[in-house]
Amino acid sequence: MFQFQNLHFLLILWLLFSTSESVRFDLQSGHTKCIAEDIKSKSMTVGKYSVVNPNEGHPIPDSHKITVRVTSAHGNSFHNAEHVESGQFAFESAEAGDYMACFWAPDHKPQITLTVDFDWKTGVAAKDWSKVAKKGQVDAMELELKKLYDTVISIQDEMFYLREREEEMQELNKKTNSRMGWLSVLSLFVCLSVAGLQLWHLKTFFEKKKLI
Repeated sequence: MFQFQNLHFLLILWLLFSTSESVRFDLQSGHTKCIAEDIKSKSMTVGKYSVVNPNEGHPIPDSHKITVRVTSAHGNSFHNAEHVESGQFAFESAEAGDYMACFWAPDHKPQITLTVDFDWKTGVAAKDWSKVAKKGQVDAMELELKKLYDTVISIQDEMFYLREREEEMQELNKKTNSRMGWLSVLSLFVCLSVAGLQLWHLKTFFEKKKLI
C-alpha cells in the first residue's frame, strides 16, 4: 500500500513537471497560428505535426501543405520546414523561456480551412522509453524504476529552475520598490516646490495690489 501511494505521488509530480501537449486545430489559408510552450534550459523536447487529409485514400493536395517554424524566446530557430504535409522536430533547449511553434498556410482562393494535428512533449515525457527498453534489454520493473528515477531528476531540476525564477522575481520586486520609493520622494519634492512657488506668487500679487 505504501509503495502504491509513493508511485501514485510520483505519477502526479510527473504529470505536473513533464509536459505533453496534443492538440488538433483549424488553420485558414493565408493565416498563421502559433502555440507557445514554457521550457526550461537543457530540457529535451520533441514534436510532430501533420495536416489531416480531406480526401482520405488520395494524395494530399498542395493547398493543404504548410510552413512550420519553431523558435525560442530570443528568436533562435530550432526547426524550419516549408510546404510540407507533416514533420517532426527534436532538440535540447539551450535557453529557458517561451518557445513558439508557428504554422502558416499559404493564401488560397477561395479560402480553405486546414486541420492540423500537433503533439508536443518536453522533459521526461519526451523520452522514447521503448528504445530505452529495447537498447538495454531491461525488464518491466527495471524500466519503471528508470522512469521514476528520471522523473525524480526532472522534478529536482524543475524545482531548482522555479527557485531561480522566484529569486529573479524577488530581485525585480526589490528594484521596483526601490524605484517607487525614489519616485515618491521626487513627487513629494515637486509638490512642495509647486506649493512654495504658488505661495510666493500669491504673496507677490497681494503685495503689488497693496492688500497685505
